Amino acid sequence: MPTVIFQLPDGTERKVTAASGTVLMQAAVSHGVAGIVAECGGNAACATCHVYVAAGQSDLAGPPNGVEDEMLDFTAAERRPTSRLSCQIQLSDALDGLVVHVPEEQV
Repeated sequence: MPTVIFQLPDGTERKVTAASGTVLMQAAVSHGVAGIVAECGGNAACATCHVYVAAGQSDLAGPPNGVEDEMLDFTAAERRPTSRLSCQIQLSDALDGLVVHVPEEQV
C-alpha cells in the first residue's frame, strides 16, 4: 500500500497510506487532511482538491488530462507547473513516497 506525504502550509506533514487504486483525494478526505475539500466528489469540476506535486516527482504522478488541465485554471491558489487535482491521481505502488503540498489558500 503506497504512502503519500501531504505537506501542509504550517509545515506539518500528514502521512496517509491507502490501497493501490484509491484516488489520492479520497485518501486525503478519509484521513481528514486539511485543505482537501473535494466539493465535487472527485469529478474534476471544482478544483478544491488542488495540490502541488513535489519537485522531481511530477513524472511519477503524470501530467494532467484535458479536463483537469482546464480546471487548474480555476484554483484558489496560484497554478504552478506541478499543480494537479488530487481527484485525478490514482495511487499505485509506484507512487509510494509521493509528496504533495496543500496550498495555503485552501486550508
